[in-house]
Amino acid sequence: MNFEYFIAKRLIQGKRKSSALSAPIVRIAIIAIAIGIMVMLVAVATGVGLQKKIREKVSAFNGHISISKYDTNNSEVSVQPISINQTFYPKFNSISGIRHIQGVASKAGIIRTDSDFEGVIVKGVGKDYDWTYFRDFIEEGELPDYRTDTINRSVLMSTYLANRLGFSVGDKVIVYFLKNEGQKRPNVRAFQLSALFDSGLEQFDQTYILSDIRHIQKLNKWQEDEIGNFEVYLDDFDQIDAKGDAIFEEIPSDLDTTPITQKFYTIFEWLKLFDMNIVGIIGIMILVAGINMITALLVLILERTQLIGMLKAMGATNWSIQKVFLYNAAYLVTIGLIWGNAIGILMLLIQKYIGFFELNPATYYVRTAPVYLNIGYILILNLGTLLTCILMLLIPSFVISKIPPAKAIKFQ
Repeated sequence: MNFEYFIAKRLIQGKRKSSALSAPIVRIAIIAIAIGIMVMLVAVATGVGLQKKIREKVSAFNGHISISKYDTNNSEVSVQPISINQTFYPKFNSISGIRHIQGVASKAGIIRTDSDFEGVIVKGVGKDYDWTYFRDFIEEGELPDYRTDTINRSVLMSTYLANRLGFSVGDKVIVYFLKNEGQKRPNVRAFQLSALFDSGLEQFDQTYILSDIRHIQKLNKWQEDEIGNFEVYLDDFDQIDAKGDAIFEEIPSDLDTTPITQKFYTIFEWLKLFDMNIVGIIGIMILVAGINMITALLVLILERTQLIGMLKAMGATNWSIQKVFLYNAAYLVTIGLIWGNAIGILMLLIQKYIGFFELNPATYYVRTAPVYLNIGYILILNLGTLLTCILMLLIPSFVISKIPPAKAIKFQ
């Protein structure tokens, strides 16, 4: 056991005998550390959680990267068909990190009832469609099976559209499609509503209906092996730009790639603001906690001035005495971190599994604040806070070097 550690341990053991001045200041410093780490944990967990949740919802309707015909069509409606017989389908063997590829097609239509009508986009999906995300959106009914040999007339509609138009699961839905060139009358299709979904993204809920892709192929007079575009899902969303460029280099020259970060630029630029907010909150909390710890350390140094003088008289160096107080300060920071983590993680677990804190879905696209817990960022926050506070405490600890031993021993 070295000298500095022994003295620091004695100081810690005697902390209950602190003066009426230092005791409340030390407690305030510990509380500041605890509150700071709590706020940082909540900011990161909810901020990252919200980013991931919104990414998942946007991806459920569009995939991470869209491969479509190279043209000037920027609408949601499929105009020029693509052959599904591509070297990269159904698996992109030449590029790693691609989880799934599916073929889809979309066509604009109008749902008309006796009292109202609504413009929609009917998105056709096939047997290769990944329902992973949509399973979480289903509120009523069952997902249709589009893997049968015959065309399935079942469709999915959002709860928003169903309430607006007065539909329930099992009802007949009549959709009018724009007539093709040379036709005198618009195309009409009668569907059956099999399930209602609610993604929380009104931009999509009030627009999309999901149907069997073979309806879109017949309406557009396409062949069975022709689709509107491919949707690509990645293993790691953070690689979307790199993978998008890699995919573009591998596909034929008449095809183009569009990542959802570009297609829905406004949404993802808004999500990037969360990173700035999180960094700002972490910086402010560490600064406040550090200032409180600096105050507590200066009070402890002032209170132990005689001890400092005695140690210097016995031959102790300034740095060895500084380390004594830094060890003591690190102990106080650790106590604050333990309490802050315990309370903060408990709050986040309650929110994650109960969801007591609600949000406005029209603004945040979710009904309850999502929580993302990861041991990695929890450790980084704690180690970062501890190291930053210790570094900030190095400056006030140099006050010790200015204390003369003779005067310090006489200090009252």
